[in-house]
Amino acid sequence: MTNADQYGRGRDSRLAPADGFGRRDAAVLTTGLVRRFGATVAVDGIDLDVKRGEIYGFLGPNGAGKSTLIRMLCTLLRPTAGRATVAGYDVATQPQQVRVRIGAALQDAALDDRQTGRELLALQGRLYGLRPGEIRRRLDAVLDLVAIGDAIDCRIGTYSGGMKRRLDLAAALVHNPEVVFLDEPTTGLDPESRARVWAEVRRLNAALGITIFLTTQYLEEADALADRVGIINRGRVVAEGTPSALKRRFGADRIVADIEGAHADNAATGEMLRHLDAVTSVAVEEGRVVVTTDDGPAALGPVATALAGTGVGVRSITLRTPTLDDVFLELTESRIEVDA
Repeated sequence: MTNADQYGRGRDSRLAPADGFGRRDAAVLTTGLVRRFGATVAVDGIDLDVKRGEIYGFLGPNGAGKSTLIRMLCTLLRPTAGRATVAGYDVATQPQQVRVRIGAALQDAALDDRQTGRELLALQGRLYGLRPGEIRRRLDAVLDLVAIGDAIDCRIGTYSGGMKRRLDLAAALVHNPEVVFLDEPTTGLDPESRARVWAEVRRLNAALGITIFLTTQYLEEADALADRVGIINRGRVVAEGTPSALKRRFGADRIVADIEGAHADNAATGEMLRHLDAVTSVAVEEGRVVVTTDDGPAALGPVATALAGTGVGVRSITLRTPTLDDVFLELTESRIEVDA
């Protein structure tokens, strides 16, 4: 028995492309998707192609259109123009078919503090039409993936913030969805709780093959979890690719050497370093040399050797690789502001 069979995957996984637009291998497919609010264009012609079984990270500054896009994909908001399918069904013309195939853990969890966790999950199962026996089986499967422990039988009002996030994730999974939307699932959590949620997201994807569409404020979260990342700015997708490809495309490695005192011949040092393979620029300052390169690991040794040959006293030398924050800053001219 496969993990997918064990947890009930495949019970109703037939895809029905809407008018030929959807594809069997596409979990989320949009073309020219637009949403206007009066004269304001919140989403401006977005094309996405998220494959089944993929973890897709979606990043953007506040007001860029992330939440509006998520609401359209979850059938909470109708597109103004364009097309979108989720799990093979059109979000505008087949919303009910979409809803029974998705799970959503949005920023504001709608949890009743007076219920126990088990009561909330059972209610969620009944709302999706599951029979009592199915609900019991699904709760066992979900609780095996999302670590809540004995607290499942305690009132939700006694839960910590991290426990509530995990319970909300469990509620999004109880009906065995094909696609799960997670809107900033770890915002405000402490580092330990965030790490637990990360581990659970990976487990869901690996064990069940669930497609996960993730928005996040934490760039390191997208870097750690996402197979591919899309960056939205002013309603448009401005870049898309794997985290490593984006960092290579929009960032550069830097070799930073802290040197002892001022070097008498800065110009000669800079000129000598510029002639090394893979070096694109050099800045020699008082107490520091910064070398920009397309291939930091390959250039590190030659740069260190060249500096030693000039007689410069090197206190330390460090390779700094680009981060998604560098990519984000390059593309949006802003940094993501994380709420305290």
